[in-house]
Amino acid sequence: MKAVILARVSTEEQKDAGNSLPAQIHRLQEYCKRKGFVAVETFSFDESAYKTKRDEFDKTLEYLESTKEKIAVCFDKVDRLSRNVFDKRVSLLYEKAVADVIELHFASDGQVISSSMSAVEKFQFGMSLGLAKYYSDAISDNVRRAFEQKLRNGEWIGQARIGYINTQDGGKNDLALDEEKAPLVRKMFELYATGNYSIKTLQKEMGKLGLKSRNTKIISPSMIHKTLKDKFYIGIMTSRGKEYPHKYPIIVPKITFDRVQKVLSSYDKKTIKYASKPFALRGLIRCNRCSGTITAEIVKGKYTYYSCSNFKGLCKRIYVREEDLLAPIRELLQAIHLPQDRVDEVVQALKASNENKNHFHKKALRQLQLEYEKIQTNLDRLLDLRIEESITQEIYDKKFKSYKERQYEIALKLEEYTYADESYHIGVEMVLSLASRALEIFNGSEPDEKRQLLNLVLQNCRLSGKNLTFELRSPFDAILETAHHPTVLRRQDSNLRPSD
Repeated sequence: MKAVILARVSTEEQKDAGNSLPAQIHRLQEYCKRKGFVAVETFSFDESAYKTKRDEFDKTLEYLESTKEKIAVCFDKVDRLSRNVFDKRVSLLYEKAVADVIELHFASDGQVISSSMSAVEKFQFGMSLGLAKYYSDAISDNVRRAFEQKLRNGEWIGQARIGYINTQDGGKNDLALDEEKAPLVRKMFELYATGNYSIKTLQKEMGKLGLKSRNTKIISPSMIHKTLKDKFYIGIMTSRGKEYPHKYPIIVPKITFDRVQKVLSSYDKKTIKYASKPFALRGLIRCNRCSGTITAEIVKGKYTYYSCSNFKGLCKRIYVREEDLLAPIRELLQAIHLPQDRVDEVVQALKASNENKNHFHKKALRQLQLEYEKIQTNLDRLLDLRIEESITQEIYDKKFKSYKERQYEIALKLEEYTYADESYHIGVEMVLSLASRALEIFNGSEPDEKRQLLNLVLQNCRLSGKNLTFELRSPFDAILETAHHPTVLRRQDSNLRPSD
């Protein structure tokens, strides 16, 4: 049988830990020899198996599609295929193997996926995928916690903004001011704050002054726009929607930054002809071919048509009436209708499971508040000791920093608890209301309200020619499943547990 060898790494550690591409290829070549396979093609690439976009791996799939005979696809381990059990590529290859179109071989794991595999072997493969995902998730959690701690310390991990440079001090990553570009970045803000420049004219001016991107090219209009809105230049870094003060030199005075935001706001109001028009689908749909925005316009004073903006010049403009696009959406909203008796079941289950959760929630909040107040008392005592010169300035600074960091952590937790509690009750009320009368609410809403509702319910809206495709957001996808399979809800109710 002919075979294809696939080798992949996604981290520097894997490259140096016996899992390098050459090491994987060698093991797979030896495996093919033992199996009597003829390796007709070898694919090797550096690409994460946990990301949705995997260009190099997709090229391999294209090659497999082009072959007309059964072929063995050889990996070193299961996690070289994917660490995401929901990756469509996993199900695609699995289905081909079960259909006897290909065989999947995992040399180091000793697993073979084929049409003749037993139930136990299928279970083992599922477990291997699950363990691979767990391993990746655990790494992600550890990295996130370490990153959050560095953010609280005012440190940034990642690519430096233009005007700063990445540095290393004793193996520790850090940032420093780019002495050459920082003055140019400040000049860019100052020029735009005058209101005399558009993004494009500012690009030309900064090109004349010599401001270049990291790859030594003239800075693009999109990069200029992104830079002008970035609070990092006034001392604030943002991660996951939260803001943290950073320790690095500030390039732009806040007063200049605020002036720039006002100018940007005034330009934003003028850029799109129909930006203020109440179109139900405005900003929700992307072109399936070029990923450009699908824009709306009014024809003959009363008909609303949508088409690709053709910003990249790749598409032929095809106009589609709004009512034609809304037709399948209305069908979907009707399909997620949840009868009142089913809504009542959900409410009762939530009340039962929420009783213990609320008790725990209040207790946790009180404990955090008491700890915060205790630390504040300690801070007051610490100041008294310093005034009395009972402790040195060095000890005072060290203890003060420790206390304030803990207070900051508690404040974040209090905010998260409060937000989670409010979001939970608001979200449940809204979801249940939509589930019971989704189409009725939609039909009775104004265009802006329709757009907000659709943005809440739908995702990945794409227009291909005149065909609209979309997906349901969570939890509305689960509601749709429940609406058509009544036993799903009862099974979930019986397994609900109080949150800890």
